[in-house]
Amino acid sequence: MKILVVRFSSIGDIVLTSPVVRALATQFDTEVHFVTKKTFLPVIEHNPYVTKVHGFRKEITEIIADLRTEKFDLIIDLHNNLRSWRLSLLLNVKTHRFPKLNIHKWLMVNWKVNILPQKHIVERYFEAVKMADVKYDNRGLDYFCGEEAMQSQLALSNQIGPAYNVFVVGGAHFTKQIPTHLLVEMIKKSPLPVVLLGGKNDVEKADKIEQELKKQVHNFTGKLQLNESAAIISQCHTVITADTGLMHIAAAYHRNIHSFWGNTIPEFGMTPFFADQNPPTHILHQVKDLPCRPCSKIGYSQCPKKHFDCMMKQDISKIF
Repeated sequence: MKILVVRFSSIGDIVLTSPVVRALATQFDTEVHFVTKKTFLPVIEHNPYVTKVHGFRKEITEIIADLRTEKFDLIIDLHNNLRSWRLSLLLNVKTHRFPKLNIHKWLMVNWKVNILPQKHIVERYFEAVKMADVKYDNRGLDYFCGEEAMQSQLALSNQIGPAYNVFVVGGAHFTKQIPTHLLVEMIKKSPLPVVLLGGKNDVEKADKIEQELKKQVHNFTGKLQLNESAAIISQCHTVITADTGLMHIAAAYHRNIHSFWGNTIPEFGMTPFFADQNPPTHILHQVKDLPCRPCSKIGYSQCPKKHFDCMMKQDISKIF
């Protein structure tokens, strides 16, 4: 068989598809192809369970002709939006989709009515392949950063040292991010050297932290490619992060994690996902019983209530 797995974005969501990709590749005599936006190709391009990755910039019509030549037997839609439905229609291929929880999340965000199933999104992803009798193998997530990125990590380790903690500076949305002053206070408590990671949009924030703490941090924010950051995470002791894509990469590499939750909630099913045997330490931090939380299933550029209590009131006294 030849199967096309669909997940257009983003970093964490694509990482969370990796158990399904692995199960398809190892439990059947099949080629597994993957389609995503070109921005996110680095997340999947080194995965040995994927035969070929197809990327588009803005519209799926850019690659429809190429996809048709592959003659897929089945599409596994792990995005389930209008664009992925259109892809199925244009290819005219039988498709299985995972159940989205848009209504459930809307009720939770807008009315604080919790009918969310107690299922991780990885479990819901597997519902898209249950008709083919594909089963989860209890091996957790995969992430493959590539040999070049690992060589880069080895070079940087001379600066950092053999043991270090990673602090993820940013996040896709402001209301998911750990505030600067909390990061500074936690870094001061770190018993190990600290590496700051994040994207180009996080550089200003990371620079402020570095200026305040001077020699206590190694600031690689905005200086590394995604897979180089992943390689740094793969060798660290602990990752301190908000609800981010790097959090899921840390889970794939079986790192200890402190996860901080702002406007989103763990009940959405996007917490770090580990292999069943010998899981690392994961400590989840959240401010409970806030009447305004969750305020969004994704995030905002500023707190709608102006106080940002979901992060400002986090207790970091016992983080280390």
